[in-house]
Amino acid sequence: MSNEKIVPKKERSQTTQLINELLEERKQVWATYCAVSGIEEHKGQKSMEELLQDFCQLSVDYISLGHFGVYQRILDGSERRKSVMAAAERIYPSISNATEAVLDFNDKYQTLTPAMILKGLASDLSSVGEQLANRIELEDELIGEMLA
Repeated sequence: MSNEKIVPKKERSQTTQLINELLEERKQVWATYCAVSGIEEHKGQKSMEELLQDFCQLSVDYISLGHFGVYQRILDGSERRKSVMAAAERIYPSISNATEAVLDFNDKYQTLTPAMILKGLASDLSSVGEQLANRIELEDELIGEMLA
């Protein structure tokens, strides 16, 4: 077998592994978001402050893995498939907007006070949830192209 066939297989394997990690992180972020926002009942012993801290940390980890893992491969020119490049160019600006929204939320709620809970947490959670849902939809498009 020539080296030409080994390299693309190895690269695809690495891409698939990164995508699987991203999907697992995303699942954890969404589950924690649902607990913090009250969409699903949280059965643990954690306070709202602890849940919010978990959400902030997980969401930053998820955003970082997406950007520095999956998307960096596309941005640095390692991706050669035109369909993946076209999808990335089309959706990356929206993914970037969602990234900024999550990072802004993290900066704002890294340290939570009771006044913050009363003043704007529900509204901010709703907004960041919409951004995450949009990002997930767009990522699924890109992942579909990458796995095709």
